Amino acid sequence: MPGFNSETTIEAAVVADPMLLRGLAWGEPRRAHPEGTVARHVTDLLATIEAWGEQGAQRADLRLVTLVHDSFKFAVTPWRPRTGENHHAVRARRFAERHTGDERVLATIELHDRPYALWRRMRLTGRVPRSAVDRMLERVPDTGLFTRFVQLDASTEGKRHAPVEWLLDEVAKAAPSR
Repeated sequence: MPGFNSETTIEAAVVADPMLLRGLAWGEPRRAHPEGTVARHVTDLLATIEAWGEQGAQRADLRLVTLVHDSFKFAVTPWRPRTGENHHAVRARRFAERHTGDERVLATIELHDRPYALWRRMRLTGRVPRSAVDRMLERVPDTGLFTRFVQLDASTEGKRHAPVEWLLDEVAKAAPSR
């Protein structure tokens, strides 16, 4: 990634891993990712983190999630359902677990696409069971980090913003019970 410099020892370790590098090189332009490779998407997100002026631990967490979140799309078996251990985000989490035990970061990596999936379900069926939203949010120890990353990931060309607004509404509705 042009101009990339590791800011933490965890970043240095993950970008030195050949599996992550293989994942960053994967991809061609497509509907939700017109930029093409995962590396280009990651580069765009890192630039947005910079532009937003993120600092300290939040910046470090967002950068780590950014580096890993989509980097295991190449490892998904295409003829199997893209769920559970065959979902790119679960594979990314498994990779990240080798570098951190921080459940806030790990849950954000694993669940980063879940809001879109639930929003899409709502658009197709007219509703999402409250229990599905609650199950997602119960697994997220840091809704601030999670929602900020979902906003970040949706900030690139080709992404819809309606799922982010939906997620923010759902988090606000759940806040009194959390």
